[in-house]
Order: sequence, then structure tokens, then C-alpha cells
Amino acid sequence: MAQAKTKTAATTARQSPPDYRIIYNWDGAPLDYSEIPFTTEKFLEKVYAIAKDTQVGAMFWCVGSEHAEWPSKKIETLWTEDGKGYDSVRSMRHAEGVKKLFEGGNNPYQAMVKRGHELGMAVYASVRMNDNHFYGTKPEEFKRLKKGSRLRRDHPEWLLSEMQVPEQRAIGSWNMAIAEVREHRLEYITEACMQADWDGVELDWQRHAFHVPENDGYRLRYTLTDLQRAVRRMTDKIAQKRGKPFYVAARVSATLESCRRIGYDIEAWAKEGLCDIIIPAGCSGTDPDVEVEKFKKLVEGTGIKVYAGLDSLGRQDAKRLISGAAWKDGWVRAVAAGDWDRGVDGMYVFNWHGNEKGWRSLLTTIGSPDTLKGKDKVYAAIHRGPIAQDEPKRNAVNDRIYGETAVALYQTFAGEGPRFQVRVHDDVAAESKAGKLKSTELHIEIEHFSSNGDKVDVWLDGKKIGEPKVRDVAAEDAGNPSDVSENKWLVWSLTPEQASKGTHVIKAVYAGRDPRMKKPMVISHVEIMVFYK
Repeated sequence: MAQAKTKTAATTARQSPPDYRIIYNWDGAPLDYSEIPFTTEKFLEKVYAIAKDTQVGAMFWCVGSEHAEWPSKKIETLWTEDGKGYDSVRSMRHAEGVKKLFEGGNNPYQAMVKRGHELGMAVYASVRMNDNHFYGTKPEEFKRLKKGSRLRRDHPEWLLSEMQVPEQRAIGSWNMAIAEVREHRLEYITEACMQADWDGVELDWQRHAFHVPENDGYRLRYTLTDLQRAVRRMTDKIAQKRGKPFYVAARVSATLESCRRIGYDIEAWAKEGLCDIIIPAGCSGTDPDVEVEKFKKLVEGTGIKVYAGLDSLGRQDAKRLISGAAWKDGWVRAVAAGDWDRGVDGMYVFNWHGNEKGWRSLLTTIGSPDTLKGKDKVYAAIHRGPIAQDEPKRNAVNDRIYGETAVALYQTFAGEGPRFQVRVHDDVAAESKAGKLKSTELHIEIEHFSSNGDKVDVWLDGKKIGEPKVRDVAAEDAGNPSDVSENKWLVWSLTPEQASKGTHVIKAVYAGRDPRMKKPMVISHVEIMVFYK
């Protein structure tokens, strides 16, 4: 495929990367999947099983974040454990497995690149800029608990404290404002890039997105840009030495507002050409509201590609009237259809662990608008999570900021209520005329719904719609001994015109409540289902 020259302020020698359709990020999990010792060939089978014969055009392999997962003389390796042993059999398999491959003269990363190229995929090293799976460990506690690397244990002053980041999951993360931290991260990234003939490197800023003291992200954004700039200089040298491109990808937040809040100066990165691919994405969960149009406008004329990030689906847990698998596929297809419709260059998937069966229905369809056409979709209002004050934030304070559900439903003076936007990207009217459409429905889940007195009036695009069918998941589940659930689903059949392509506004209004109930009703999910024959 011909590659267009990139026009940036930094250089005119760089090239825009090819179109990959889908980028698949492997977090290194296949190293945990086999008993040690295992062969390079078995490792490669595990790595590529999920992506082979799909629309995946690039494999991003996480080489780690805390320890070097390769023989290193400068950086503490994953298998250097200070005599404390491993925390789990899984972590032992991971560390000892890759160690034994290298000791046997086999470089698994170079073998991965070779196999990926044989399958027609580009292969990038991926580095997590901050990976905080320490779950609130305070900086001064790392040494006593023997957690993390020696560098982390020896320098608590380089880590974010509970006074700097109230979010528990952020405590103990590297503070990128510290020059020594940035020097260490650059050394790590540089060594990682030298382990194989990679096609490029991903700087995964979003896993996890805590890099400087809270509320200082915008003011300290120059420090993150300093590291991004240093990596770009390093990769330019690699490209010059190899005589071919060495691309830089950056995974950032889904909205420009959150990017600024965290400290990602996307405007400067685009202007200076500090990356070739930008991946706006949620933090530990899919954010369906990626600002595709804004990112595309920002990189216009630079040659930088924009890939919309898809992540795990935990934020959308609910007991629905269709199967979990059907809902998952329908929702992901709808999100992808919206991203393509708004001009994205490709899709990026993260935390989609699996083998050749697990995600195939999606990895063979979401990589093109054409293959998404005529497939069932679930278009949903943005779901941010529970509204209870005691629910954990789950390290997602900077994404889904415009989430409309879940929301408590209270009586109002003017008879008004919350509004929800659902964007439909299928040409429902045309599909109906072509005889391909099966049905379209509006589904609203209401928590704590009592059939004795609870009532909700609903408007669709300014028009009040009739009485819904009140359906109960438990009653429709033949394997459930209960006839009733805590929640109910209100369901309306829609005409093709009511579910036409475009943004629909749904308004829910409190119209009555069982007087015996203390908790308010909660609008948990608002979804338009598009089903095909």
C-alpha cells in the first residue's frame, strides 16, 4: 500500500502508517497460558490464534512496564525477585517462561514480529507509561511490602502520594513531573524498542492514566510532552538507521477535555509530529463517546491516523432481555459503526483476551463499515456507572464524562425529567425498504421498579410514546425460580422512522411511585435495538 508523506513542523521525512483496520493490543497474557517450559512455536500459536484470518492488521504487544521482560544489564528484569518468590503461579509462568526462551537462544519478540509479518500484520512494542496494579499501596509501603521494582521501592518520593491523587487506584504511580522518572521511562522504552525489528512502539498513556498530581495535569502537560518528544527523537534515529519508518502510537483519553485534564497536550503532539497514530480511548472500559470529529480535525494535514479505542465491557453489566453474547456483539458493532460513520481511520481493541473463537464475530466485522452493514446493533445512551456514593470509581474519573446513565428519577415541578441521547448510525429506513430489517425497539431499564404504583412517561424526539410492555428478566428465564426481579425493562416497538439514522432524544418523566418505597427509581440503561432478518 502506498504511504503518503507526513507534513509536520518537525520533519517532512516521516511517512503516515498504513491502514490497519483493527489494531489488537495483547497485554502479554499468552505468556501465562502454557505450563513452563514452553516452545516459541506454542507461544506464537497462543499469540496469533485470536487475530489470524480476521480484520486485524496490526498487533501491539505489551512488553511490560515495571520490569524488563528481556535480558537487561541496566533495568531490573521480571525474574529478579530479591529472593521473595512469586506472588502466584501465573506470574511465575509469565516470568520464567520468557526467561527460559531467552536462555535457550530464542527471542520471542523477534519471532513474534516474523510470524506477524508472515500473516500480513504489523507488530509494535507497547509500553504502559503507568501501570498501577498496586491497588492503593502508599509510596512508603512499597519497601516494607516488597512490591514493585527496586527503583520504586527505593524512591517513594518519585511516586504519587494520597495527598496528590485522592483516587485510590492512582496512589503509587510514577510522577512524570520528576525528571528522574522520565529518564527511567525513556531508558525502558528505548531498550524495549531494541528487542526486535518492530514496526513501531505504542506509548500506552491510558493504562493507567495517572501521571502527575491531580488538578496539575494541564499545567504540567509540558512534562509529559517532554517524554513524548524524547521518544520521538529516539525512534527517528531508529528509522534513519534502518532506512524505513518506525512508527509511534499514543493511547490517550477519549475526549480532548480529559486529555487536557490528565496532561496530554494533543495539540502540541500533532503540531510537532510526536506520534503517527493517536488512539482516543477510555480508562479500563470502553468509552463510546470518543470525540472522533475533534481528533480528526486536530490532526488534519499531519498524516496522523486516529483509531477509536474499544476496551472491556464491565461498565455495561446488566441482565437483559437478549443474551449477553448477543448484546455484547450488538453494542460493540453499534459503537464501531458510529466511529466509522464519524471518520475514524480504524479500530483499536484492548483487554479482549481470547483464542480463535472468543471474539471472532467482532474481529471479522468491526474493521470496515461494509462488514458492519446489516448486522444487529444495540445503540445505547452513554453509561458511566452506578450512582451510589459508596461505589468504587474503578480508576475511570477522566472518561465517560458525558455519561447520562445511571440517573435517579425524581418528581419535578414542571413535569420534566432527564434526557438521553442515542445516536443511530444504520440507515434504518433504507434497510426497511430493502426488506432486510426485522424490528427496532426502545429498551429502558429501571432499577427498583415496583409494579404497584410506579409509572414513567417517555418522550421520543419530543413526542410522547404510548404505554410500554413491562418485561422482567427473571420471569422470562426458564432456569430462574423467581417470577420477579428488582429491575424492570420498559419496551416499545419503534417504526423505521422513529429509529431513523441520526441522534434521538429520549426523555423520562416521573409519573408515580409506590408510596412504600424509600429508594428512588433509577434509569439504568436506555437503548435502541436494531435487528436484521
